[in-house]
Amino acid sequence: MTTTPRRRIAFYSHDTQGLGHIRRNLALAAAMVAAEPRTDVLVLTGAPQATALPLPPNTEIVTVPTVAKDGEGGYAAGTFAMDLSAVLALRSDLITSALVAFAPDVVVVDKVARGLDGELEQALEALSDVRGHTTGERPRVVLGLRDVLDDPLTAIREWREARTTQAIRDHYAEVWVYGDRSVVDVVADYDLPRAVATKVRYTGYLAEGRGEGLLAPRDEPRRRPVPRPYVLCMVGGGQDGYDTALAFARAGYPDGHTGVIATGPYMQPALRRRLTAIAAERDDLLVRDFVTNTLDLIGGAEAVVSMGGYNTVCEVLAEDVPALVVPRVRPRQEQLVRAERLQDLGLVDTVHPDDVTPEQLGTWLSDAVTSSSTRDHDAVALDGLRRVPDLVAGLQPATAPHLDDLQEMAS
Repeated sequence: MTTTPRRRIAFYSHDTQGLGHIRRNLALAAAMVAAEPRTDVLVLTGAPQATALPLPPNTEIVTVPTVAKDGEGGYAAGTFAMDLSAVLALRSDLITSALVAFAPDVVVVDKVARGLDGELEQALEALSDVRGHTTGERPRVVLGLRDVLDDPLTAIREWREARTTQAIRDHYAEVWVYGDRSVVDVVADYDLPRAVATKVRYTGYLAEGRGEGLLAPRDEPRRRPVPRPYVLCMVGGGQDGYDTALAFARAGYPDGHTGVIATGPYMQPALRRRLTAIAAERDDLLVRDFVTNTLDLIGGAEAVVSMGGYNTVCEVLAEDVPALVVPRVRPRQEQLVRAERLQDLGLVDTVHPDDVTPEQLGTWLSDAVTSSSTRDHDAVALDGLRRVPDLVAGLQPATAPHLDDLQEMAS
């Protein structure tokens, strides 16, 4: 009796700041494994902290040497005393070797079609000679984009400078947009050419079902339960957002409520200690650093103050918790655009980070926990994680470019 080979799916995310890309990939992986348990998943990431996150079954993480992003959006080696070009060359070799050896049937690339500064190009070329473990065909490569890339002018410029259209034409079967066209029309807002637009599929936000199918790490620390009711402040990975966390630490909370701050694993130790010192002087404030069960923490809160990262916003929308979004505004406008678009739909409140004060947060928290207003659950599609397995099943093998695409490439 013959057995059907196990399907293999690989994910790549460059991960130079925070854990947003890798968390999105793990949510997608969990949905794919749940839909087809005979799936093995290889995740390639530049974030070593990813190994402490909950993983789907049958999933392994390979981390490559870190690259760090500075406050102006520039890059440098994160750990090694090496030039950036040398680190990227090392990363490229490791990524290529891993993908070729794994022989995936599907590869999902997060956000950057050519990889960080082109580090994925070598692997994309090599995959053209690889045959997928199950299909026996060339791996089908998908580019996954969050709902917002940046403000349109910046996104269009960076798209062209990175030669993203050429990479999509040469290597990608489809482009999945993890959002709702009614919030951001990626094709129109970013003036994407026809060769790309025909490959775009809107999945809806990766919100509902998030956290399902993920297994807690074996060394998950045991923590005492957070006293309920509580209000929550989350600042993503913690590289920025400290001013918001400090304002929250000094704010007044609704009667009978505890305040909880999740600092993220990247917050500077001195800043985390300052927040902890403030909490030690209050009996209604807890500070936690690296929280792996963010969905449970959000779901148990009466109200949430958070940054505007894609994953946190998805979790807030999925749990239907009142949310005040304080977006990152530098060096990218992505979070600001997302917050303003969702506020226009009545799904969140938002305030510019330069305008945040303890008094303002205290007032908003008190209003949020007593308000009876509800959000329109049908305003945007939140079921992307349920749609993605069907998109995987429907992927077609790469074909030669259409005549119209060849003419567009020559123009």
